[in-house]
Amino acid sequence: MSSASPACNLGALPARFRRARVLIVGCGDVGLRVAQALRASATGRSPVRVLALTSSPERAPALRAQGITPLLGNLDHAASLRRLSGLATQVLHLAPPPGQGERDPRTQALVRALRLRCPPAALVYASTSGVYGDCGGAWVTETRALAPATARARRRVDAERLVRFAGRSGLRASILRVPGIYAPNREGGTPEARLRRGTPVLVPADDVYTNHIHADDLARACVAALWRGAPQRVYHASDDSDLRMGDYFDLAADLYGLPRPPRITRAQAQTDIAPMLLSFMSESRRMDNTRLHRELRVRLCYPTVVQGLRS
Repeated sequence: MSSASPACNLGALPARFRRARVLIVGCGDVGLRVAQALRASATGRSPVRVLALTSSPERAPALRAQGITPLLGNLDHAASLRRLSGLATQVLHLAPPPGQGERDPRTQALVRALRLRCPPAALVYASTSGVYGDCGGAWVTETRALAPATARARRRVDAERLVRFAGRSGLRASILRVPGIYAPNREGGTPEARLRRGTPVLVPADDVYTNHIHADDLARACVAALWRGAPQRVYHASDDSDLRMGDYFDLAADLYGLPRPPRITRAQAQTDIAPMLLSFMSESRRMDNTRLHRELRVRLCYPTVVQGLRS
C-alpha cells in the first residue's frame, strides 16, 4: 500500500460488519490492498476475517503472512468451489474471465457455488469500463446502454449478467466498472516502461479520452461497495481526471524526466501499434463518478493522475 496519508483509512466499520468474513476471489495486487484496507478500517473494533481463494498452494504462506486465510480452489474447476458456500458474509470478485470466448464460466461457477447454501449478504464484482465500447469522448453515466466492441468486453458483460442474476435470490449484488489501474508501487503500474520503449500515441486530432484509478483508491472503493453498495447498482470506480491518452503520457514523461512519446495518426497506428494496444486507443469516453462520491461516499486520496503518479 502507498503511504500517502492516514486520511485514506475508511474509518471504523459499521456495527453489522464487526464480525464480517470477507472472501476475496482474485487476490492479486488490488486484492491485497483491499485486505489491508479492511484491516485498517476495523481498528478498535472486532477485526474482519479476510479469506482469499487461490489455486496455488505455494501462495498460501504469503497470504497468511498478510493476515489472510487462504482457501484452495480453482474457478476453472467448479467442484473445487463447493466449500465456499456459507463461508463468507461478503464476497469481492476480482478475478478476470478466461482469455477467450464470449462467456465467463468462472463467474458462473462462483455464483453457483455461493448459492448452494447460506449465500453471502453481499457480492461485489469488479468489471471494466470497456463494456461501453466507444462513446466518442462523451461523458458516460452508469445508465448508458452497453455496447462492448471486443470479446474481452463481452465476457465482462456476461459476468455482470450472472452477478445481477445472483442478486435476484436475495444477496446484495453490486458492480464496479473499473478503468485503467495504476500506482507507482504496482508492478507495471506506471507508464514509465512504455515511455522508455518509445511507444507512440495518437496525434491530438485522433486522440481518445482515457480514464484511470489509483490502485489504493480502487481498493477503498471495493471496501465501500462491500457494505454500502445498493442492490443491483453499478458504480464507476474512476478518479476525477479529464484528459486524453496522449496528454496522460506527456504528463508522465515530464514527471519522470523522459522524452515525450512520438505522435502518429490513427492511420499509421493501424500498422505501427499492436492489436491489443490499438483496441484501447480506439475507444474514447469520460466516466462520470458521481455515484462513487455521493452514494459510496469514497473520498479519493488521488483525485487525479498528477497526484497519483507523484505519490
